[in-house]
Amino acid sequence: MNAVNDGGDTIDRLVTRALQGDPSEPAVQFKGVWRDWGWMRRVADSVEGRLREAGVGPHEVIGCVMQNSPECAAALLGFISERRDVAMIYAYQSGEAISRKLEELRCAALVAPAAFWQDVVRDTAARIGALGIALVPEAQFVPGTNFDSHAAHRSAPEKRGLALLTSGTTGQPKSFHMDYGVIHQAMLNESGAAQLATSAAVPVLHYHPFGNIAGIYAYLPLIATRRPVIMLEKYSVDGWLHYVKTYRPAFSGMPSSAFGMVLDANVPPEDLASIKYMRAGASPLDPTVHRAFEARYGVIVLLSYGATEFGGVVAAMTLEDRARYGDAKLSSVGRPWKSVRFRIIDPETEDVLPPDTQGILEVQAPRMGPHWIRTTDLAVLDADGFLYHRGRSDGAIMRGGFKILPEMVANVLQTHPAISAAVVVGVPDRRLGEVPVAAYELRPNAKAPTEEELGAYLRLSIPATHIPVSYRQMDALPRTMSFKLDIAATRRLFGDRDGKAVRSNR
Repeated sequence: MNAVNDGGDTIDRLVTRALQGDPSEPAVQFKGVWRDWGWMRRVADSVEGRLREAGVGPHEVIGCVMQNSPECAAALLGFISERRDVAMIYAYQSGEAISRKLEELRCAALVAPAAFWQDVVRDTAARIGALGIALVPEAQFVPGTNFDSHAAHRSAPEKRGLALLTSGTTGQPKSFHMDYGVIHQAMLNESGAAQLATSAAVPVLHYHPFGNIAGIYAYLPLIATRRPVIMLEKYSVDGWLHYVKTYRPAFSGMPSSAFGMVLDANVPPEDLASIKYMRAGASPLDPTVHRAFEARYGVIVLLSYGATEFGGVVAAMTLEDRARYGDAKLSSVGRPWKSVRFRIIDPETEDVLPPDTQGILEVQAPRMGPHWIRTTDLAVLDADGFLYHRGRSDGAIMRGGFKILPEMVANVLQTHPAISAAVVVGVPDRRLGEVPVAAYELRPNAKAPTEEELGAYLRLSIPATHIPVSYRQMDALPRTMSFKLDIAATRRLFGDRDGKAVRSNR
């Protein structure tokens, strides 16, 4: 797999070179409209100009609410070009939740698209002395906000970079800082995204969300080679299919949950005739769906595995290995690469287990340091060194590519004034793999909230992807003999529904 040949360049130099190249060349298409590199540079320069005008120095941390849009992409490139230290804030949450995160981070400035500057966000920025910058699309000051150099802002670390939100592979999702040296090594020198089976003239589809590692990992190799990008606000079958039918790529990729969506949509095989192979990641792919997709479309689907804590992808099935082993390794995510090492640990004894034995996966990724990283993934390593992902050891729910810790959702639900106890579990869903559902007990004399009210309440504190699809009010939650919540019994309350999304049954 070819790395980006950077000739010793650093990532900021590569990005600067992209921004300063021919301004008339196409950079990104969004909702049918192309922006050229001159446009991208103007937006990036406008953000940096506002920061400097307000006195926000290079030692300050910049908060950024990122969504997939040309202005956010331009702002990101500007930050990297200037080696600004940036803390990503999840975009798909309420204004109240964004405000709490801003207050927790204590950033010197917050950059966000204009739609995110609700009163509560602006007021929080003003209270902590943070400068507000709205992307409209060029940067504008948010009235009522100013950078207060005397306020207790967080200082940037010596090695500046991006603080990305982890998916939770090694535990509770958290902000994970990657300095620019590590980002360059992981996302350019060792990135699978640097290998593209399309010609340089063919635009590349980008649908991974900015703010976490998937979006950055997929986007930066394209910038380093100045590839034109077709950007989707979020993945959709229609958006992906339009791209495939228009540009006829030989290589493509999708979230694991999307393969079933394409099959369900009964997309004609001739629409995908140009594609020879595809990548899948972010969550396990059902082997039945995997086989059905390959059989229907004649496309080789290659699985991969990675996480923010590892600096990105650490294993991927290759065309060479697939040709050598055929379907014998179909459900493997491949072998470790780029000096990465795997081992499987017995969760009780901490002993390293022999091949073909299931246990807890640990990863040693040299780009992140010499230490072993303990995951919460159940896995198997076979005698040939191929890794098989067997699920989660922590009971997490994988909703498409999003990992949901049910305890976190239940804890927030239990803060509702009408609810005394709650339990959240995952149930099968053919499209997304799993979806969260919730059962709860009411407080004495409390009026039962509607599902709409519960959803609105949860959105104040947790991402929209974590909201249960169904709720059930109960006189008493199922419990074991030791009075622990009975997860299996709770799951049976909602039923399998033959793989279809559950419906409310309150």
